[in-house]
Amino acid sequence: MPTKKPNFLVILIDDLRFDEFGAGGHPYMKTPHIDRLAREGALFERAFHTTPICSPNRASIVSGQYASRHGIIDNVARDAMSHRLPNYHLALQKRGYRTAHIGKWHMGNDGMPRPGYDRWVSYDGHGRLNNPRLCHDGKYVDHQGYITDVMNKLAVDFIDGHARDRAEQPFSLFFAHKAVHPDAEQAADGTLKISALGGYVLPPRHEDLYKGEHFTMRPNVLPPEEVLKQKPVWAECFRLKQSERSQEILRALKSGEQEEIRRRAAMMASVDEGIGMILERLEKHGMLDDTFIVFLGDNGFFFGEHGLGPERRFAYEEGIRSPFVVRYPRLAKAGSRVRDLVICQDIAPTLIELAGGKPGAYIQGRSLLSLFNGKKKSWRKSFLIEYWAENAMPWLVGMTYKAVRTDRYKLIHWVNRGDAGELDELYDLERDPYELRNLVRSRAAAPVRAKLQRELAQLVASATGLSS
Repeated sequence: MPTKKPNFLVILIDDLRFDEFGAGGHPYMKTPHIDRLAREGALFERAFHTTPICSPNRASIVSGQYASRHGIIDNVARDAMSHRLPNYHLALQKRGYRTAHIGKWHMGNDGMPRPGYDRWVSYDGHGRLNNPRLCHDGKYVDHQGYITDVMNKLAVDFIDGHARDRAEQPFSLFFAHKAVHPDAEQAADGTLKISALGGYVLPPRHEDLYKGEHFTMRPNVLPPEEVLKQKPVWAECFRLKQSERSQEILRALKSGEQEEIRRRAAMMASVDEGIGMILERLEKHGMLDDTFIVFLGDNGFFFGEHGLGPERRFAYEEGIRSPFVVRYPRLAKAGSRVRDLVICQDIAPTLIELAGGKPGAYIQGRSLLSLFNGKKKSWRKSFLIEYWAENAMPWLVGMTYKAVRTDRYKLIHWVNRGDAGELDELYDLERDPYELRNLVRSRAAAPVRAKLQRELAQLVASATGLSS
């Protein structure tokens, strides 16, 4: 354990799936500065979101808790609750850290400061990709330009100012981009305002970036009629997706098209530019190797896998896997790959422990330090995934689920769907990594199903605090 308290920098990208950066395997996206983090640090190959939509997962990152514990279970405007959210920055302040949040908050729709931060810059709701209105420590200011560029400058300015005025004090910066989320407005009940959809807006310099490039689709990109053979629970959703309102959303976002994937990749160019700027400033001030850097997304995304898109809410691998990179040469070996099951709740206890503190009993994640120092004898063998049906998309009706993922298997239990779980899904991820063969009715897999049902019940009880 280092004796000097490190700085902390968490870089969170909105809607970025596990393979949407160069080192993550994207076939044409160029992200040299993100790739540098992976080259000089550790790339976590199996990192996951446990409630894969914006507000719940962001709350899980800062609290270290499952959504069923912290209570922010969807994207509805829970403003008051988000002002009372357990937050690792509160613990860091007690350890002498200067804390800052720059970027998207989206737990509650007002952009006003939350407890735990000495410096605060955010915006209401999803914000705007162009000419954003930002709340600076309680005062709203209109900015000109592309939001990613604006945010990059604010992050660099924070680092410069800290190095100039408070270099002796460690800092913790939570830097949350709007990219690669499209322009959209969300009502208080979580529904999208269709007239406000702007799609994947790019700065002019990147408008034609990657033009003509092709993303090779995964083998599980299938038409609905094929999906329903193994996943009959989706029948009603696929039918509702044909409504005019649903089709309007899909057309606006170019869902399932190569152009959607291309524009998302081009949006990451300005993100990567900003990371390069930040690394340059940290090096200039002699702080780079003393800064524990985490790069991740806030949920996954579907490009048509299992007939899904533009969803990110569901427990298939494309929805729950996260890009996750850590650079900190004092602990993370350069170029290393980590295969252990990691969840976003592990960030909070890791940073608290690195700061010299002890994670509180309320934290449900686990410190990653045991993975770095080789003391991982009792590392997790499974984790819970949970989602509560909400209104953001008109075809998402009643799709509440609880799921368990282990090293090899995944069981998805659809709550209030069917009798006795006959619409549930069971996958052997070792033999079927694309989740194409549902084994829930297989006699041979019955013992595995029973074991996973018991494991899921235990995880649900533990997450809610009802276990003994």
